[in-house]
Amino acid sequence: MPPHSLVLSFIGACLLWVGWFGFNAGSALASNGLATSAFVATHFAAATATIGWLAAEWIDARAAERARRDLGAVAGLVAITPASGFVDADARDADRLAAGVGCFLMVTFVKGLFGYDDALDAFGVARRGRDDRRAC
Repeated sequence: MPPHSLVLSFIGACLLWVGWFGFNAGSALASNGLATSAFVATHFAAATATIGWLAAEWIDARAAERARRDLGAVAGLVAITPASGFVDADARDADRLAAGVGCFLMVTFVKGLFGYDDALDAFGVARRGRDDRRAC
């Protein structure tokens, strides 16, 4: 089922994105270079994974839905968390672009391939669209 309110979905993703700054940059426990690196890496990882998600969706369906760009951002935030203060820009961009594409493939193809029941699609980040219309 598609989200009932794109505005609320977008606000929720924005709140997650801003809250993730405190999580990743605040883990440095100081206002230093490590915290700055984590802050910047968090921001660019979410943006890059969103671009990767939308590119994969465009290749798959020749359309990119507004509701799904939020899912790419969440995929990037999750992917950057373990090493947010310790990755350089080149590795960050390549890895997070792959995170957006990989999470898109997980929720699009792998869920359909294995047919597992995941009502919120938390296992593969999330997907609201044609695969979720099936009754469980």
